[in-house]
Amino acid sequence: MNGINSHYDCIIIGGGPAGTTAAALVAEAGYSTLLVERAKMPRYHIGESLMPETYWIFERLGVLDQMQASGYPKKVGVQFVNNTGKESSPFFFRTHDDRESSETWHVDRAEFDKMLFDNAAVKGATCCDNTRVLDVLAAGETANERVTGVLLQQAENASIEVVAKVVVDATGQQTLLANRFGLRCENSDLRKAAMWQYYRGAHRDTAGGGVKTVIMHAADKRSWFWFIPMSDDLVSVGVVGDRDYLLKGRGTPAEVFADELKKCSTLEGWLADAQPEDDLQIAREFSYTTTRSAGDGWVLVGDAWGFIDPVYSSGVYFALKSAELAAECIIDGLRIGDTSAATLGRWLPDFGRQIGLIRKLVDAFYSDHFRVGKFIQEHPEHQSELVDMLIGRVFNGCEGRIFEDLEPWLATKAEG
Repeated sequence: MNGINSHYDCIIIGGGPAGTTAAALVAEAGYSTLLVERAKMPRYHIGESLMPETYWIFERLGVLDQMQASGYPKKVGVQFVNNTGKESSPFFFRTHDDRESSETWHVDRAEFDKMLFDNAAVKGATCCDNTRVLDVLAAGETANERVTGVLLQQAENASIEVVAKVVVDATGQQTLLANRFGLRCENSDLRKAAMWQYYRGAHRDTAGGGVKTVIMHAADKRSWFWFIPMSDDLVSVGVVGDRDYLLKGRGTPAEVFADELKKCSTLEGWLADAQPEDDLQIAREFSYTTTRSAGDGWVLVGDAWGFIDPVYSSGVYFALKSAELAAECIIDGLRIGDTSAATLGRWLPDFGRQIGLIRKLVDAFYSDHFRVGKFIQEHPEHQSELVDMLIGRVFNGCEGRIFEDLEPWLATKAEG
């Protein structure tokens, strides 16, 4: 089957940022690695805004030069617009830390993911797109069973069993193994949905030497919009709100989007001369966790591990970082001949604890009284840590001291 062997040290399912990172690092360490992606590459994906901390993983993967030469617009900061239309002062990353690594990009995910897919092949992985995983080979139907491989099919070819010492689930929100073992758990506090489309000719602010991700609340605060300027005069615009509020009993998606847009005067103005490039797209039930993330011979990375929320653009970075950490454990496990749950999941407790800081910041965003500009005005001592979080620096000793004041501040606003 198209150059696929019957045995590998490691099989990675999913050709997005998580899967390609794991494949590149494990293959580079000298272990036989198979990366499979069900779609034909390149393929579309949402999630264009990166966090600056991706810089260090790009450097490790050897793709930093490609990113710097890509022509993607430079993301220099984040800005918030509250429900009254008042814009916060932009959080410019290099004002906080004047290093190249403090800025990042807004990417075309089809091109970006294909670059990482090709890089995994350069590092020595066997990379096969248009390849379906029909089943996972395991002794039973529970997460306690050892996973030993996968059943694959390419096009109309006959299926083939491929065995491996480690299987990595990087299937994103498909969450193949989590669904197989009943591990996926929806976050009941963040039952959100999103609608989005792309526009050409929208307002474009390049103050600060690049573009910003802008987060805007609707007037009634029942939804918020993202505004992500991209290459070729395109901008990604999406609205996020409670799933039932956006999707039940309100007409067509286009009607709902237009209704929400009327509640966001700033965005209406920015799109006044713009034209939509495509139809609306919809995502449902995208906030979830997994009750277990590693077992004997298997591990979950990226969105297969879980997904918090799009508001702080953390998805791609956490996909890259989880894959980097998991790959280190996989390499250690293959080296010593121990691919148990304990070895493959050694990275998970610290990872979960640190990204929990972003989860708390998401919870604050969705509270009724959070105004980021107002809070920083009253507590300027927390601006540095807040910008660190927006950059993605939660794995470098970040302790989340901002919440010692933010949570009481929100409680006081609620009481008042």
